[in-house]
Amino acid sequence: MNARVVVADDQSVVSEGIVMLLGLLPGVEVVGSAKDGEEAVALVAELAPDVVLMDLRMPRCDGAEATRRIRRDHPGTQVVVLTTFADDDSLFPALQAGARGYLTKDAGGEEIVRAIQAVLSGEAGLSPSVQRRLLERVTTGPPPPLVPEPRLPDGLTPRELEVLVLIAEGLSNPEIARRLHISQATVKSHINNLFAKTGVRDRAQAVRYAYVRGLAQPPGSTVT
Repeated sequence: MNARVVVADDQSVVSEGIVMLLGLLPGVEVVGSAKDGEEAVALVAELAPDVVLMDLRMPRCDGAEATRRIRRDHPGTQVVVLTTFADDDSLFPALQAGARGYLTKDAGGEEIVRAIQAVLSGEAGLSPSVQRRLLERVTTGPPPPLVPEPRLPDGLTPRELEVLVLIAEGLSNPEIARRLHISQATVKSHINNLFAKTGVRDRAQAVRYAYVRGLAQPPGSTVT
């Protein structure tokens, strides 16, 4: 089996490394690389690859949204997430969007090949750590319901909106991380994504954006 693969990652050094690694693996042919979700969707439409190795935290269109669009419009292409993050905020939206595989970027070449082969055979290609996380979630409670996310301005995700509102409240990154029970690295990633989507350059502009669009209330204001 020779799998035709597109790599989607916004960090060029990471993307080039993945492409180089895949080029050394048997049964894998890299046919294209994308620097964000929008480009990944366009490449799938153009090249019809068997699999997309999809990063999650990317500008313009994140990996979960790109996965949702690919699986909706190009069901013959499978998606394997290849990301740094394995937290619930990353894992479950990606799986709900239609990803059949989920690996972290410390995965070796053999593990990537196994995941690609698994999804092309109709199975799940999940890393051991992700399998453990899913088992933990099953034993502690049901997964989030498969419901469509509300449409938010500029393609913001619900979590990015939460972060934006907390920025408008004046919280620092460590305070946001504690409030949402996520890492500071994840907070920074959400902020970078929402800045890119909304076109703001700093926190002050982000606060103004939130006020103008009614996503947050200025201090001392009252809701009528």
